Amino acid sequence: MLYYALKVGISAFVIVAITEIAKRSSGFAALLAAIPLTSLLAFIWLHVEGAEPARIAELSNQIFWLVLPSLVLFLLLPLLIRQGLGFWLSLAISVATTAACYLAMLPVLRKFGVQL
Repeated sequence: MLYYALKVGISAFVIVAITEIAKRSSGFAALLAAIPLTSLLAFIWLHVEGAEPARIAELSNQIFWLVLPSLVLFLLLPLLIRQGLGFWLSLAISVATTAACYLAMLPVLRKFGVQL
């Protein structure tokens, strides 16, 4: 139980730290957020828990392919906000569009032999 509390605590700390840094320097916070911290933490936790290296490599490969459609969110959100749409509407449209891109990407990945 203590181990899970530690995992949650460290993971939450990273998110809170980035949001607090963003209040002072959006560029530095963006740099930290762009580093795949969630993925790095997942790799570390899997390794600590004794996962086979091949399992971690498989996860890394799958994350790579799923990052591509997620980029739509980062392109569309600021565009919609700058067009005058409110934050929540812009976020909802961006998330929905990103979800559609994920769905469109899955058959393409299967066609090229990438298993998710």
